[in-house]
Amino acid sequence: MPREKAASEQALEKRIEEEEGLISVAADEAGDDEEEVLVEASDEEDIEPETGPLQRGREVIRNFVKLAPESPGCYRMLDASGAVLYVGKAKNIRKRVTSYTRPEGHSRRIARMIAATVSMELVTTSTETEALLLEANLIKRFRPYYNVLLRDDKSFPYILLTAGHSAPAIAKHRGARNRPGDFFGPFASAGSVNRTITALERAFFLRSCSDSVYESRTRPCLLFQIKRCSAPCTGEIELDDYNRMVGEARDFLSGKSSAVKDQLVRDMQTASDALDFEKAAVLRDRLAALSAIQSHQGVHPRNTEEADVFAAYQHGGITCVQSFFVRGHQNWGNRANFPRADKSLGIEEILGPFLAQFYADKAIPKLILLSHKPDEYDLLVEALSEKAGRRIEIAVPQRGEKSELVAHALQNAREALERRLAESSSQLRLLKSLAETFGLASTLKRVEVYDNSHIMGTNAVGAMIVAGPEGFAKNQYRKFNIKSPETAPGDDTGMMREVLKRRFKRLLDENPREQQSETPSETVSETASETPWPDLVIVDGGLPQLNAAREVMEEIGVSDVPLLAVAKGLDRDAGRELFHIAGREPFRLPPRDPVLYFVERLRDEAHRFAIGSHRIRRSKDIGTTGLQEIPGVGPSRKRALLHHFGTLQAIEQASLADLENVPGIDARLAKAVYDYFHTGG
Repeated sequence: MPREKAASEQALEKRIEEEEGLISVAADEAGDDEEEVLVEASDEEDIEPETGPLQRGREVIRNFVKLAPESPGCYRMLDASGAVLYVGKAKNIRKRVTSYTRPEGHSRRIARMIAATVSMELVTTSTETEALLLEANLIKRFRPYYNVLLRDDKSFPYILLTAGHSAPAIAKHRGARNRPGDFFGPFASAGSVNRTITALERAFFLRSCSDSVYESRTRPCLLFQIKRCSAPCTGEIELDDYNRMVGEARDFLSGKSSAVKDQLVRDMQTASDALDFEKAAVLRDRLAALSAIQSHQGVHPRNTEEADVFAAYQHGGITCVQSFFVRGHQNWGNRANFPRADKSLGIEEILGPFLAQFYADKAIPKLILLSHKPDEYDLLVEALSEKAGRRIEIAVPQRGEKSELVAHALQNAREALERRLAESSSQLRLLKSLAETFGLASTLKRVEVYDNSHIMGTNAVGAMIVAGPEGFAKNQYRKFNIKSPETAPGDDTGMMREVLKRRFKRLLDENPREQQSETPSETVSETASETPWPDLVIVDGGLPQLNAAREVMEEIGVSDVPLLAVAKGLDRDAGRELFHIAGREPFRLPPRDPVLYFVERLRDEAHRFAIGSHRIRRSKDIGTTGLQEIPGVGPSRKRALLHHFGTLQAIEQASLADLENVPGIDARLAKAVYDYFHTGG
């Protein structure tokens, strides 16, 4: 594939350059739906004799211009396969699209896009503001190759204090905020939410269980024993006292942290003066927990109650946009974003599309602070204000506290980009060494590694992990529940055959091999996430797994994807792996070889993901079939375990010693239960 792509690209570039010189039309971008019109130019209608791909693309666009309206809206450029190459927005669609028909002045990036265009689509809107919002949604939906693209657009987590219950709970929440209660955030990562919730449990003793678990409790759970819950479920605390602590937690998360801490200090002093040292110690521990939360939050602006801060830094053809979230005068963490963009675009050209896509599915704060003023600033302010339903301020502060916030974000952006470049450089060297070691001709942009996990054939799961120049591409990981009746339980080779067949059959349907060479490769550097076909497939196992993989590839007609099998060493020792590759005798790599360590890391990541997927499936299976799935556990012992631990999750997390203390569970059965939850292969 890479050789075909490179050859095709060189030919296309040569024909474009021979035909004429090249443009720089600023590319605007946008998101929401209205009436859609499809305009296609056939090869026979009004097209002059072909003189090259660029001329042909201009003729397609010229025919489209004849029917394009002089109104605001969005347009899409499509390639021969119907894939969206580019989404743009315009105040006047006809005028904007006409600019692509000019014979010269185009940049290399725009010329390539024009040359690949075979049809266009448009959506008209009432205003240019609507067009900007629509453009952002279309870019997120179609992920066009030539647009600025926000790669990591998953939702941010929030902390939820539930409502509508006599004893509100605290929980982590993602997605639409349609549950009753108070939401606090966004937080930059699930880890920061989990740490904050744990600290809030220690500070306010709030429950984190579901309402169904709360209603079914007959005695306090483990969290009460370790002083992370006040157990309102069993009446260990009066509901009035519990709800008072819920109110304190709400005040703390709303930005009244100083008032809450001052009150705790006064209460602690009062308890100490009354010689109630036990109560004073509890209040001291609560204060320490609140301090721990704030120590993780870093910067705490005094005069900025609510704002999102974005600072962009460019180097080496890559842009990093660092985002900080300030709510209630507290910093709820930061995240580094690396939008995909053409290297020729400046920060001002990237920030506008980035913000439009970022807020396409997220709540918009009152204030957005930026390090640079984006292109079409006024239009962006108007569009986000319209989406939020209130006036939004976007500022580039020059002095004061807000300027310090932006400077802090900019420093983090620079450091994150430097780390990214260093990691990418190291990863590229390893990928290059991997290709050289195993005699692969192409540059490795996407490596897929496969492994299976099961217990005696039950709950079998196949797993695929992906690595590329930027490290592990976790958004590309896939798991496969083994379900074919042709795959015998416990047949590792059969499982590998099923997983590979399903993976590559779908890949052929969605991304036929012949289309891969048509995708440009120089305008924007490709990553593992943007390259659907692997340059190398690694399977965990020996010669049987390699032969199974080869048979599958031959059966479905894929012959140019290199295959490598990694067999565990003698006594499963790391460093003694035996490698199997077609056309070579099995061999080992020298100890301490960097490539050996790299392959081990890939293999171990696949193993970790496979086991994790297997355990998740097994837990779900236990939830439906019951603990009787474990040999030796019948209805009476199941009741004993649940009565002792309360929930299935607590049984899964219990130590061997805890299981042995359950009435009716002897050491042998305790070991069987423990092994069931803590093993997987």
